[in-house]
Amino acid sequence: MLEFDGSMGEGGGQMLRTALALSAVTGKAFRMQKIRANRPEPGLKAQHLHCIEGIKQLCDAQVEGGELGSSSVEVIPRAIHAKTLSIDVGTAGALGLILQCLVPATLFAKGKVRMQLRGGTDVPWAMPMDFFSNVLVPQLRKYADIDVALERRGYFPAGGGQVTMNVKPKFDLGLDDPLFAILPKFDLQTQGTLLNIKGITHASMDLQSAQVAERQASAAREQLKFGVPMQIQTEYTKTPSTGSGITLWAQFGSAAGMDFANPVILGADQLGQRGVSAEQVGKAAGNKLAAAIQSRACVDVHLADNLIPFLGMFGGSIHAENITEHTKTNILVTEEFLGKKFSLDGNILSM
Repeated sequence: MLEFDGSMGEGGGQMLRTALALSAVTGKAFRMQKIRANRPEPGLKAQHLHCIEGIKQLCDAQVEGGELGSSSVEVIPRAIHAKTLSIDVGTAGALGLILQCLVPATLFAKGKVRMQLRGGTDVPWAMPMDFFSNVLVPQLRKYADIDVALERRGYFPAGGGQVTMNVKPKFDLGLDDPLFAILPKFDLQTQGTLLNIKGITHASMDLQSAQVAERQASAAREQLKFGVPMQIQTEYTKTPSTGSGITLWAQFGSAAGMDFANPVILGADQLGQRGVSAEQVGKAAGNKLAAAIQSRACVDVHLADNLIPFLGMFGGSIHAENITEHTKTNILVTEEFLGKKFSLDGNILSM
C-alpha cells in the first residue's frame, strides 16, 4: 500500500484528488495522512468526501477514514465499471474539482460512464466548469468521446449548479497492456498562430439590470488587442446565490486551422466578488489570457496542473506557461503511482 503525507508540497486537496484518480486507474491501494495540513481548516471538506464517494461508486473501492474533517483516509480500489454516477454535494463544493478526480478513471471503464452532479460550477479556488469544458476536455477527446452539459450554474455559498457528463472510452486497454504504448501522446510544444479568442461571461439574473456580464466582457476585450476574431458569449441564469464570472480561451493552429489531435488552447478565468467592479473582473481575466498568449506556451498555468495525471499515463511533452508548486506536488503523487519520472527542461515537461 502506498503511503502519502498530505502536508508535503503545497499540502492541499489536489494530492487527494490525484491519488484517488490514479488509485482507481492502477488498482493500487493507498493511505494518506495529514490531509490538507497546510490549509486554514485542515481535513476533508464536503467536496473531498464526494470525490471519495465518486471513486467508491465507480470502482467499488473500500474506504476507511473518509469522514468530514478527517485527516486520514485509506482506499483499496477494485475494477472500474461502466455505470451512472449521481453526486449531490449539497453545498457550493466545486464540481470541476470532483470531475478532475473522476475523469482519469472513466477513461479506463469498460464502456460509457454517465455522471450527474449538483454543486458549485463557479466558485472560489476551483476550476470553473467553462474552463473544464472548453480548455481541458478538448485535450482528452483523443482518448474518449466526451460530452459535458452545464445545465445550471451554481455560485457560492448555496451552489445548486447542475452538470451532466458522458464519457465513452475509445480503447479497452490497461496501463500494463503492451498496446497501451501506441495510444496517442501529448504533443504541445509549439504554440503556433493565434486563430481566435472565445469566452463566456455570466452572472446571476439579479445582476442583469446592472449589465454585469456585458461590462466584464467589455473590460476583457480591452486587454486582448491581438487582431483576431473574438467572440464572448453573454449569459444570465436564475441561481440560488448571487454571482458572476468570466472564462476566456485562445485557440491556436496553422493556416489549415486547429490541430484537433493536439489542440493548443490557453485559458483564463476570473470570478466576480462583492466590492469588486465588473470592469475589474473582466480586466483581470483579460490580462491573464494576454500574459499566457505572450508567454509562447501551449498550456496555461492551470491546464498544466490538470494535465499531469494524463501526461503521466499517456506520455508526451507540454510547454507550460509556468510550473507551480501545485503542479510539482501533482507530479510527486503521479510518479508514486506510475513508477515513472517526469523530466523538466525550463517549462517543458515530458514523460
